Amino acid sequence: MSATPETNTSSTGPDAPVAKRLSTLDRFLPVWIIAAMVVGLGAGRLIPGLGSALDAIAIDGVSLPIALGLLIMMYPVLAKVRYDRLGTVTGDRRLLITSLVLNWIIGPAVMFALAWLMLPDLPEYRTGLIIVGLARCIAMVIIWNDLACGDREAAAVLVAINSVFQVIAFAGLGWFYLSVLPGWLGLPQADLDVSAWQIARSVLIFLGIPLVAGYLSRRLGEKAKGRTWYEEKFIPRVGPFALYGLLFTIVILFALQGDAITSRPLDVARIALPLLVYFALMWFGSLGLAKLVGLQYERSATLAFTAAGNNFELAIAVAIATFGVTSGQALAGVVGPLIEVPVLVALVYVSLALRRRWWPARTDVDR
Repeated sequence: MSATPETNTSSTGPDAPVAKRLSTLDRFLPVWIIAAMVVGLGAGRLIPGLGSALDAIAIDGVSLPIALGLLIMMYPVLAKVRYDRLGTVTGDRRLLITSLVLNWIIGPAVMFALAWLMLPDLPEYRTGLIIVGLARCIAMVIIWNDLACGDREAAAVLVAINSVFQVIAFAGLGWFYLSVLPGWLGLPQADLDVSAWQIARSVLIFLGIPLVAGYLSRRLGEKAKGRTWYEEKFIPRVGPFALYGLLFTIVILFALQGDAITSRPLDVARIALPLLVYFALMWFGSLGLAKLVGLQYERSATLAFTAAGNNFELAIAVAIATFGVTSGQALAGVVGPLIEVPVLVALVYVSLALRRRWWPARTDVDR
């Protein structure tokens, strides 16, 4: 996806409205998102057996079509990353420390509190939401960050760090938030049976494959034809596939869960409410904190989206493996991305608008 500011004409220069500086595909993204949701819901309801057929083949507990959509979605953005600039990100301690605190201390704690406050009478959905809060984003955040003109290199580093922490800390945090902390507070307890290898497989599949492909594309492409050709010819050709992969994934998600969504609308609404509050708190809080510690817009946007997003692939896979495909925990995991996608798309536009108000002296980076 381009989402790249144009500077050739006055109508699309750095002082133009942000919407005019987005490509046509990016500018009408909400329209494509809504259309994909409608198509998916319609297909899931009107075509008998479609959901079962789509879910028949799975990778690490996630439907193969969803896995393919995610890989296609992530590759173009990771191919845009300038890997020779990663050193400038790893030296930014303000960004790295703030990201770790937001993702692995504040984020899970906020979701735990919201789940218990808003779903005290629905233990299955509550547990599912807590699992979603523990699964920090490594996939779609790449898309939201790119659309919001965030720092691609910073996003790649933060996603990689989240991936490592997921393998190391996910099971332990699940045990703490589902068993230990509720016990301390005198609340009902639950168990989470998940192995480090199961989490590592999710990371390797959904991040490792597109990351390696993107890195090799840049290295081999620049070596063969130079950076100018790679960024002016190759990237514009593969860039739109990120949006195609995103829309395909949304269609499949809604087709798989169309029946559950339409047959239990009140349950979906109960699950959606704490998710909406969570995304708003994490995103606005993270963006404000980033400005407070002195980060520029690009890295502030990256920090906000990485803190607010969640790894729904892992959350769904863990919920299905532990509690079953028809469980309330699995439904809560599925509702997660269905709420996250439109909310974070809207926050992309909020981010671009706030850039002009909060960072008025910002100069466009070389993207």
